[in-house]
Amino acid sequence: MASHSDTPALLVLEDGRAFRGVSFGATGETFGEAVFATGMSGYQETLTDPSYRRQVVVATAPHIGNTGWNDEDDESSRIWVAGYVVRDVSRVRSNWRSNRSLDEVLRAQDVVGIAEIDTRALTRHLRERGAMRVGISTTDLDADALLGRVREQPPMAGANLVSDVTVDEPVVWEAQGEKRFTVAAVDLGIKSMTPEQMSRRGIEVHVLPASSTLADITALGADGVFFSNGPGDPAAADEAVALLTDVLDADLPYFGICFGNQIFGRALGFGTYKLKYGHRGINQPVMDLRTGRVEITSQNHGFAVDAPAGVGTPTRWGEAWVSHVCLNDDVVEGLELRDASGRVRGFSVQYHPEAAAGPHDSAYLFDRFLAVMADHRADDQETN
Repeated sequence: MASHSDTPALLVLEDGRAFRGVSFGATGETFGEAVFATGMSGYQETLTDPSYRRQVVVATAPHIGNTGWNDEDDESSRIWVAGYVVRDVSRVRSNWRSNRSLDEVLRAQDVVGIAEIDTRALTRHLRERGAMRVGISTTDLDADALLGRVREQPPMAGANLVSDVTVDEPVVWEAQGEKRFTVAAVDLGIKSMTPEQMSRRGIEVHVLPASSTLADITALGADGVFFSNGPGDPAAADEAVALLTDVLDADLPYFGICFGNQIFGRALGFGTYKLKYGHRGINQPVMDLRTGRVEITSQNHGFAVDAPAGVGTPTRWGEAWVSHVCLNDDVVEGLELRDASGRVRGFSVQYHPEAAAGPHDSAYLFDRFLAVMADHRADDQETN
């Protein structure tokens, strides 16, 4: 049974709009960037996604908490959201794997939430005005006073949050079955299902701190390099761009997702920009421009790559192409780098092919990474 609180709570947006509800999870005060997530399921995976660092997530699904919380579905070691906003907290958790309630976990991890507010009105406001700073408080119910503190918070634009979420030391995921390749996975905010997907395909995955160097990667004898999802503004992640530039100079096959797509874009010479309210959900339609195939994808990003679709852009490593676009708004959803012979040297997507909560349309991209590494190994053997 989820505990229901009579403790009042207040949410205030930086433009002054206020919503009053009741507390759930931890009591206290929290600040972040207000964003909305449209998934009808998968709230446990959402809350434990490091990409949500310093964001207050608004659930558009009206009923949250009905499957409780379990020990299997966490995407990382903790909850990363700065706060959680829901319409209605389920009074009963009903799932055979559940061993505690959402409310219990939020309280245990000191995550402030607010319930019983009009999340539809809040979402419409964010769609019209854009993602913005927000505060939630159970200790100060004066909207003007809370607004003042909200406006003192740093914006997400310009925020470099990678060091907040990356591992301190390398972590190795052993290959399941016969080992086929070794991959260096640079952790910019990685989710556990990503190395799991590679491990299932016979890849030994070395999850490395974001501060790693090319020497660290080559010392592993890596067959390929992966850059993960992560929080913050890619325009501020100069260290990651420098490392990826070194990786491309070393002619190592590359695969990136989400933040890794934005870092790839910057390394290739493209800019990035902040979306008005971002893509956060598990129903985003994306077209593969090479095949015309449409995938329904899971996404969580507030920034995007500014690159021209339909034309190749010359780089010192070959031609860069936009490979995927979002069918809702034409946002760049994938990049591909081909050398003079047409060989794919690297590729990335803005969405999440590992998508633990689904959909699974894009899981084939991990197989594509295998193929790129295999082609690269064959070329090396032929050259030698």
